[in-house]
Amino acid sequence: MTAVGIIGLGNMGRGMALTLKGAGFAVTGYDASETTCAALAAEGLSIADGIGPLVAAADMIILSLPTAEIVERVVADGILAHARPGVVIVDTSTSHPETSRRLAALLKARGMGFVDAPVSGGPKGAAAGSMTMVIGAEDDDLARVLPVLEKMSAKRVHVGGVGAGNVAKIVNNLLCAAHLLTAAEALRIAGAAGVDAERLLDGLNAGSGRSGVTQVNVPNWILNGAFDSGFTMQLMRKDVRLAAQFIGELGLALPMAADTARIWADSAGSIADPEDFNRIVELQLGPISKT
Repeated sequence: MTAVGIIGLGNMGRGMALTLKGAGFAVTGYDASETTCAALAAEGLSIADGIGPLVAAADMIILSLPTAEIVERVVADGILAHARPGVVIVDTSTSHPETSRRLAALLKARGMGFVDAPVSGGPKGAAAGSMTMVIGAEDDDLARVLPVLEKMSAKRVHVGGVGAGNVAKIVNNLLCAAHLLTAAEALRIAGAAGVDAERLLDGLNAGSGRSGVTQVNVPNWILNGAFDSGFTMQLMRKDVRLAAQFIGELGLALPMAADTARIWADSAGSIADPEDFNRIVELQLGPISKT
Protein backbone atom coordinates (compact mmCIF):
# COMPACT_ATOMS: atom_id res chain seq x y z
CA MET A 1 0.00 0.00 0.00
CA THR A 2 1.50 3.32 -1.04
CA ALA A 3 -1.43 5.74 -1.55
CA VAL A 4 -2.56 6.88 1.91
CA GLY A 5 -5.49 9.21 2.46
CA ILE A 6 -5.83 10.97 5.81
CA ILE A 7 -9.12 12.55 6.87
CA GLY A 8 -8.78 14.93 9.80
CA LEU A 9 -5.67 17.12 9.88
CA GLY A 10 -5.83 18.48 13.40
CA ASN A 11 -3.04 18.20 15.96
CA MET A 12 -2.72 14.44 15.51
CA GLY A 13 -3.67 14.05 11.85
CA ARG A 14 -1.22 16.71 10.79
CA GLY A 15 1.69 14.94 12.48
CA MET A 16 0.72 11.55 11.07
CA ALA A 17 0.37 12.95 7.55
CA LEU A 18 3.76 14.64 7.57
CA THR A 19 5.43 11.62 9.19
CA LEU A 20 4.14 9.28 6.48
CA LYS A 21 5.01 11.75 3.75
CA GLY A 22 8.54 11.90 5.11
CA ALA A 23 8.65 8.08 5.11
CA GLY A 24 8.03 8.04 1.36
CA PHE A 25 4.31 7.26 1.15
CA ALA A 26 2.06 9.10 -1.30
CA VAL A 27 -0.09 10.95 1.23
CA THR A 28 -3.17 13.03 0.50
CA GLY A 29 -5.06 14.81 3.25
CA TYR A 30 -8.42 16.44 3.82
CA ASP A 31 -9.94 18.45 6.66
CA ALA A 32 -13.26 20.24 7.03
CA SER A 33 -11.32 23.41 7.90
CA GLU A 34 -10.09 25.30 4.84
CA THR A 35 -7.56 27.12 7.02
CA THR A 36 -6.10 23.81 8.20
CA CYS A 37 -5.91 22.50 4.64
CA ALA A 38 -4.17 25.66 3.48
CA ALA A 39 -1.61 25.42 6.28
CA LEU A 40 -0.79 21.80 5.41
CA ALA A 41 -0.60 22.59 1.71
CA ALA A 42 1.98 25.24 2.59
CA GLU A 43 4.00 22.48 4.28
CA GLY A 44 3.99 20.46 1.08
CA LEU A 45 1.16 18.03 1.78
CA SER A 46 -1.15 17.14 -1.10
CA ILE A 47 -4.70 18.23 -0.24
CA ALA A 48 -7.82 16.70 -1.80
CA ASP A 49 -10.78 18.78 -2.93
CA GLY A 50 -13.08 16.67 -0.77
CA ILE A 51 -13.56 13.31 0.91
CA GLY A 52 -14.80 11.68 -2.29
CA PRO A 53 -11.69 12.34 -4.42
CA LEU A 54 -9.42 11.41 -1.50
CA VAL A 55 -10.94 8.00 -0.80
CA ALA A 56 -11.38 7.15 -4.49
CA ALA A 57 -7.60 7.31 -5.00
CA ALA A 58 -6.47 5.75 -1.70
CA ASP A 59 -5.21 2.24 -0.97
CA MET A 60 -5.54 2.92 2.76
CA ILE A 61 -7.55 5.58 4.60
CA ILE A 62 -6.61 6.92 8.03
CA LEU A 63 -9.20 8.73 10.15
CA SER A 64 -8.22 11.19 12.88
CA LEU A 65 -11.53 12.69 13.98
CA PRO A 66 -12.96 14.16 17.20
CA THR A 67 -15.95 11.89 17.88
CA ALA A 68 -17.51 8.54 17.03
CA GLU A 69 -20.45 10.38 15.45
CA ILE A 70 -18.17 12.16 12.98
CA VAL A 71 -16.36 8.91 12.19
CA GLU A 72 -19.69 7.27 11.40
CA ARG A 73 -20.78 10.17 9.19
CA VAL A 74 -17.52 10.20 7.23
CA VAL A 75 -17.71 6.45 6.62
CA ALA A 76 -21.41 6.48 5.70
CA ASP A 77 -21.43 9.60 3.53
CA GLY A 78 -17.94 9.47 2.04
CA ILE A 79 -16.05 6.22 2.23
CA LEU A 80 -18.86 3.78 1.45
CA ALA A 81 -19.86 5.88 -1.56
CA HIS A 82 -16.44 6.40 -3.09
CA ALA A 83 -13.78 3.94 -1.84
CA ARG A 84 -12.70 0.93 -3.88
CA PRO A 85 -13.03 -2.69 -2.70
CA GLY A 86 -9.86 -3.80 -1.00
CA VAL A 87 -9.29 -0.52 0.82
CA VAL A 88 -8.58 -0.74 4.56
CA ILE A 89 -9.74 2.06 6.87
CA VAL A 90 -7.67 2.70 10.00
CA ASP A 91 -9.52 4.78 12.58
CA THR A 92 -7.08 6.42 15.02
CA SER A 93 -9.87 8.38 16.74
CA THR A 94 -11.04 7.69 20.28
CA SER A 95 -14.35 6.14 19.29
CA HIS A 96 -17.02 3.79 20.62
CA PRO A 97 -16.40 0.05 20.23
CA GLU A 98 -19.90 -0.60 18.90
CA THR A 99 -19.52 2.16 16.33
CA SER A 100 -16.35 0.48 15.07
CA ARG A 101 -17.98 -2.95 14.94
CA ARG A 102 -21.01 -1.62 13.08
CA LEU A 103 -18.87 0.23 10.54
CA ALA A 104 -16.57 -2.77 10.10
CA ALA A 105 -19.57 -4.92 9.17
CA LEU A 106 -20.81 -2.37 6.63
CA LEU A 107 -17.37 -2.02 5.07
CA LYS A 108 -16.75 -5.78 5.00
CA ALA A 109 -19.95 -6.23 3.00
CA ARG A 110 -18.41 -3.90 0.39
CA GLY A 111 -15.09 -5.73 0.36
CA MET A 112 -13.26 -3.25 2.59
CA GLY A 113 -11.43 -3.70 5.88
CA PHE A 114 -11.59 -1.73 9.13
CA VAL A 115 -9.03 -1.37 11.91
CA ASP A 116 -9.56 0.63 15.09
CA ALA A 117 -6.17 1.88 16.23
CA PRO A 118 -6.56 4.78 18.66
CA VAL A 119 -3.31 6.47 19.53
CA SER A 120 -1.43 7.88 22.52
CA GLY A 121 1.57 10.18 22.50
CA GLY A 122 0.10 13.55 21.62
CA PRO A 123 1.00 15.83 18.71
CA LYS A 124 4.72 15.43 19.38
CA GLY A 125 4.40 11.65 19.11
CA ALA A 126 2.42 11.97 15.89
CA ALA A 127 5.03 14.27 14.39
CA ALA A 128 7.91 12.03 15.46
CA GLY A 129 6.28 8.71 14.58
CA SER A 130 6.65 7.64 18.21
CA MET A 131 3.02 7.09 19.14
CA THR A 132 1.56 4.01 20.80
CA MET A 133 -1.40 2.29 19.12
CA VAL A 134 -3.87 -0.09 20.74
CA ILE A 135 -5.40 -2.05 17.89
CA GLY A 136 -8.62 -3.91 17.23
CA ALA A 137 -8.58 -5.78 13.92
CA GLU A 138 -8.85 -9.01 12.02
CA ASP A 139 -5.38 -10.45 11.46
CA ASP A 140 -5.50 -10.12 7.65
CA ASP A 141 -6.51 -6.47 7.71
CA LEU A 142 -3.84 -5.61 10.26
CA ALA A 143 -1.16 -7.39 8.23
CA ARG A 144 -2.02 -5.33 5.16
CA VAL A 145 -1.66 -1.95 6.90
CA LEU A 146 1.16 -2.84 9.29
CA PRO A 147 3.96 -1.43 7.09
CA VAL A 148 2.26 1.98 7.30
CA LEU A 149 1.48 1.72 11.02
CA GLU A 150 5.11 0.85 11.73
CA LYS A 151 6.18 4.20 10.27
CA MET A 152 3.54 6.08 12.29
CA SER A 153 4.17 4.58 15.70
CA ALA A 154 6.85 3.20 17.99
CA LYS A 155 4.66 0.62 19.69
CA ARG A 156 1.60 -1.32 18.55
CA VAL A 157 -0.47 -3.64 20.74
CA HIS A 158 -3.03 -5.84 18.98
CA VAL A 159 -5.65 -6.17 21.71
CA GLY A 160 -8.21 -8.26 19.84
CA GLY A 161 -10.90 -8.03 17.18
CA VAL A 162 -12.52 -4.87 15.89
CA GLY A 163 -13.58 -2.63 18.79
CA ALA A 164 -10.98 -3.97 21.22
CA GLY A 165 -8.65 -1.07 20.47
CA ASN A 166 -11.42 1.35 21.39
CA VAL A 167 -12.04 -0.47 24.67
CA ALA A 168 -8.34 -0.25 25.56
CA LYS A 169 -8.19 3.44 24.66
CA ILE A 170 -11.32 4.31 26.64
CA VAL A 171 -9.90 2.55 29.71
CA ASN A 172 -6.50 4.19 29.20
CA ASN A 173 -7.93 7.70 29.05
CA LEU A 174 -10.20 7.08 32.02
CA LEU A 175 -7.17 6.00 34.04
CA CYS A 176 -5.21 9.05 32.92
CA ALA A 177 -8.13 11.30 33.92
CA ALA A 178 -8.31 9.62 37.34
CA HIS A 179 -4.53 9.66 37.84
CA LEU A 180 -4.43 13.42 37.22
CA LEU A 181 -6.91 13.88 40.04
CA THR A 182 -5.07 11.60 42.47
CA ALA A 183 -1.69 13.09 41.56
CA ALA A 184 -3.05 16.57 42.28
CA GLU A 185 -4.22 15.39 45.70
CA ALA A 186 -0.79 13.86 46.35
CA LEU A 187 0.87 17.18 45.53
CA ARG A 188 -1.63 18.94 47.77
CA ILE A 189 -0.68 16.62 50.65
CA ALA A 190 3.00 17.30 50.04
CA GLY A 191 2.46 21.05 50.07
CA ALA A 192 0.48 20.95 53.30
CA ALA A 193 3.16 18.77 54.90
CA GLY A 194 6.03 20.99 53.78
CA VAL A 195 7.58 18.51 51.33
CA ASP A 196 9.05 19.79 48.06
CA ALA A 197 6.90 18.72 45.11
CA GLU A 198 9.79 17.69 42.87
CA ARG A 199 11.39 15.59 45.60
CA LEU A 200 8.05 13.97 46.36
CA LEU A 201 7.77 13.16 42.65
CA ASP A 202 11.20 11.51 42.71
CA GLY A 203 10.05 9.35 45.59
CA LEU A 204 6.76 8.40 43.95
CA ASN A 205 8.40 7.51 40.68
CA ALA A 206 10.83 5.23 42.50
CA GLY A 207 7.95 3.37 44.14
CA SER A 208 4.73 1.57 43.37
CA GLY A 209 2.60 4.74 43.36
CA ARG A 210 4.05 5.95 40.07
CA SER A 211 1.96 6.33 36.91
CA GLY A 212 2.26 7.83 33.47
CA VAL A 213 0.91 11.04 35.00
CA THR A 214 3.62 11.26 37.68
CA GLN A 215 6.35 10.22 35.25
CA VAL A 216 5.33 12.35 32.25
CA ASN A 217 2.51 14.83 32.81
CA VAL A 218 3.54 16.30 36.15
CA PRO A 219 7.20 17.05 35.29
CA ASN A 220 6.65 18.03 31.64
CA TRP A 221 3.43 20.03 31.72
CA ILE A 222 2.34 20.77 35.29
CA LEU A 223 5.11 21.66 37.77
CA ASN A 224 6.81 23.88 35.19
CA GLY A 225 3.53 25.61 34.36
CA ALA A 226 3.86 24.78 30.66
CA PHE A 227 0.41 23.24 30.13
CA ASP A 228 1.15 22.74 26.44
CA SER A 229 0.56 19.01 25.88
CA GLY A 230 -1.61 19.69 22.82
CA PHE A 231 -4.65 17.87 24.31
CA THR A 232 -7.51 20.02 25.57
CA MET A 233 -9.95 19.92 28.45
CA GLN A 234 -12.75 19.61 25.90
CA LEU A 235 -11.25 16.45 24.39
CA MET A 236 -10.57 14.78 27.72
CA ARG A 237 -14.03 15.65 29.02
CA LYS A 238 -15.43 14.04 25.87
CA ASP A 239 -13.35 10.90 26.45
CA VAL A 240 -14.41 10.67 30.09
CA ARG A 241 -18.06 11.02 29.06
CA LEU A 242 -17.51 8.23 26.54
CA ALA A 243 -16.04 6.04 29.29
CA ALA A 244 -18.99 6.75 31.57
CA GLN A 245 -21.42 5.95 28.75
CA PHE A 246 -19.64 2.70 27.96
CA ILE A 247 -19.55 1.64 31.63
CA GLY A 248 -23.29 2.28 31.83
CA GLU A 249 -23.92 0.21 28.71
CA LEU A 250 -22.00 -2.64 30.30
CA GLY A 251 -24.21 -2.41 33.40
CA LEU A 252 -21.27 -1.88 35.74
CA ALA A 253 -21.29 0.06 39.03
CA LEU A 254 -17.81 1.60 39.36
CA PRO A 255 -17.68 4.29 42.06
CA MET A 256 -14.16 5.55 41.30
CA ALA A 257 -15.00 5.92 37.62
CA ALA A 258 -18.24 7.68 38.52
CA ASP A 259 -16.45 10.17 40.77
CA THR A 260 -13.86 10.80 38.06
CA ALA A 261 -16.59 11.47 35.51
CA ARG A 262 -18.42 13.81 37.88
CA ILE A 263 -15.32 15.87 38.70
CA TRP A 264 -14.34 16.23 35.05
CA ALA A 265 -17.87 17.23 34.09
CA ASP A 266 -18.10 19.77 36.91
CA SER A 267 -14.74 21.26 35.89
CA ALA A 268 -16.42 22.85 32.86
CA GLY A 269 -17.63 25.57 35.21
CA SER A 270 -14.10 26.71 36.08
CA ILE A 271 -11.71 25.49 33.35
CA ALA A 272 -12.48 26.44 29.76
CA ASP A 273 -12.64 23.89 26.95
CA PRO A 274 -9.55 25.15 25.05
CA GLU A 275 -7.27 24.89 28.11
CA ASP A 276 -4.72 22.08 28.35
CA PHE A 277 -6.24 18.99 29.96
CA ASN A 278 -3.57 18.94 32.65
CA ARG A 279 -5.16 22.10 34.09
CA ILE A 280 -7.56 19.79 35.94
CA VAL A 281 -4.96 19.64 38.73
CA GLU A 282 -5.66 23.28 39.51
CA LEU A 283 -8.97 22.24 41.10
CA GLN A 284 -6.81 21.03 44.00
CA LEU A 285 -3.63 23.08 43.62
CA GLY A 286 -4.91 26.46 42.47
CA PRO A 287 -3.43 28.41 39.53
CA ILE A 288 0.06 27.32 38.52
CA SER A 289 2.29 29.89 36.82
CA LYS A 290 4.99 29.10 34.31
CA THR A 291 8.37 28.89 36.04
